[in-house]
Amino acid sequence: MRWLSIPPVKHIFPRLPLALLTILALSSVAAPVPDAVKPNFIFILIDDLGYGDLGCYGSKFYRTPNLDRVAAQGMKFTDAYAAAPVCSPTRASILTGKYPARLHLTDWLPGRPNQLDQRLARPPIRQELPLEEVTLAEKLKAAGYVTAHVGKWHLGGDGFEPQRQGFDINIAGDVTGTPLSYFAPFKGKGRDGKERFMPGLESAKAGEYLTDRLTTEAEKIIEANRDKPFFLYFAHYAVHTPLKAKADYVARYPTVTNTPGQQTNIIYAAMIESMDESVGRILKKLDELKLTEKTIVIFTSDNGGLATSEGPSTPPTINSPLREGKGWLYEGGIRVPLLVRWPGVIPGASMNATPVSSVDYFPTLLELAGVKMATNEVVDGVSLLPLLEQTGELPARPLFWHYPHYSNQGGKPGGVIREGDFKLIEFYETGRMELFDLKHDFRETQNLAEDPKQAARVKSLRSKLDAWRNEASAQMMMPNPGYQPSPQAADGSITMMASDADVQGVMLRYEPLPHKHTLGFWVNTNDWAHWEFEVAKPGKFGVEITYGCGTGCGGSEVEFAVGEQKLLFKVEVTGGFQAFVKRDIGELSFDQPGRYTLTVKAKSKPGPAVMDLPQVMLKPVK
Repeated sequence: MRWLSIPPVKHIFPRLPLALLTILALSSVAAPVPDAVKPNFIFILIDDLGYGDLGCYGSKFYRTPNLDRVAAQGMKFTDAYAAAPVCSPTRASILTGKYPARLHLTDWLPGRPNQLDQRLARPPIRQELPLEEVTLAEKLKAAGYVTAHVGKWHLGGDGFEPQRQGFDINIAGDVTGTPLSYFAPFKGKGRDGKERFMPGLESAKAGEYLTDRLTTEAEKIIEANRDKPFFLYFAHYAVHTPLKAKADYVARYPTVTNTPGQQTNIIYAAMIESMDESVGRILKKLDELKLTEKTIVIFTSDNGGLATSEGPSTPPTINSPLREGKGWLYEGGIRVPLLVRWPGVIPGASMNATPVSSVDYFPTLLELAGVKMATNEVVDGVSLLPLLEQTGELPARPLFWHYPHYSNQGGKPGGVIREGDFKLIEFYETGRMELFDLKHDFRETQNLAEDPKQAARVKSLRSKLDAWRNEASAQMMMPNPGYQPSPQAADGSITMMASDADVQGVMLRYEPLPHKHTLGFWVNTNDWAHWEFEVAKPGKFGVEITYGCGTGCGGSEVEFAVGEQKLLFKVEVTGGFQAFVKRDIGELSFDQPGRYTLTVKAKSKPGPAVMDLPQVMLKPVK
């Protein structure tokens, strides 16, 4: 067990008389940290909350006065990350301090199955957090803490519940990733088809809202353990889909049509307001029990906000100015809000721009609790105590991500390394590299990977990423033996969507936002795209494209080619890049069944951009 020095004791009780502080400090040299001195921990984890979804992070639409108060009373991190762009892996990293790649738990559970339109097959993943892993709850419990889990678990079912991973108490945590119901009665059908209650919520007033009820349970736990050190892991189901909110809260927001690219979803806004009220209730309970100065509150999210369509009333949010969202390795998918309140230690309205990861919470809380880790214990994270105490910087280190999966939101499999201000993404399908200078381009608009001045950096980062994967025994993908790219439909047509294109160059990209679903940012003539497609019934096909072009950008000549067959199309202005129209541009013929490749290249670009291209369709000519 670790012994506390004078500074930690002083931090926990900043207003104690100096003589008592001295006694506590001296006694700590010869004895384990007494329970009275150990800080309490309340770790609040929100599901799918975006980086910009709080007022203190720039939102002008969502109402978060309590969390804004936490930021005003504590430290706000600007460059905090989840260890994965989806939920279960990040949750595993929080509880173990290990990267998901090391745990072989790299996707949400049970994970997205392989599909025929995917070039690569996912590796087998653990379907639960292994019992052999020593969790944060187990460590703190052994150190005398009461450990409580409230909310979403999603790290295993029977035999792998929170109680098997060090938690004394479990409320509502089970195998599921979405709530069985947001309103009481809190029951529904599980994956096995059987109807059941969420654990600990068998009795509830009809119509009670889940976020409110979980907060009540958390308050009970705090009150019951007011005289003991406790670790409350409060993992809300909110603000995950299905989007459900209290009707009177929804009515507080102006009825507006969801506007693409803006935060306008009033159901999601009402869910956030309830979540924020939950935080306010927890803070008030701490004040009432005079536990405020003894309790460290940490607030964060398990991945970026969901910015794509996925069920009724979606997308919930937009992560702008960050790129993309949940399920993607761009900043919108992995950068998350992080607030830490520690009265008497962290000055109010503190801000820190150090890149930190969800693997860091494990060693941080253990150091704060005076728990010493074994010398041979493998932990990927580092303690954030120097940042919280503002006594120094963290040692220089890269951060890593490994996501060998296709996400439900359209994200492609890949790996990431961030070192300093630079971030390199390697996409596993094609080996494509993208390099971004986050200090000057946190929107990730300028891919520097092909800049000759960055060649050495790309090589170095790529080598470090590969070395880390080897050291962590990361599972890699294999070719999908059933791969069928853009297969021919029953009516003979072949549809090639922007989401399935391989892009070449530095700016052209697939944009997944619901009002786009397009290849966009086509501002470089040298950038181009191609599709693989399969012809089962040969013949002659008309080529129909769907495209959009904004004012001042018409006139580009674009070549569509399959082998030696080439069609030249002159782009006309359509009234906007998302004002999509369909155009027939000619015919292509195929004499044999088989797999072909369609390339799309700009031959000229008189304006700022070529066009947006969401779809190419081959229609059999009768």
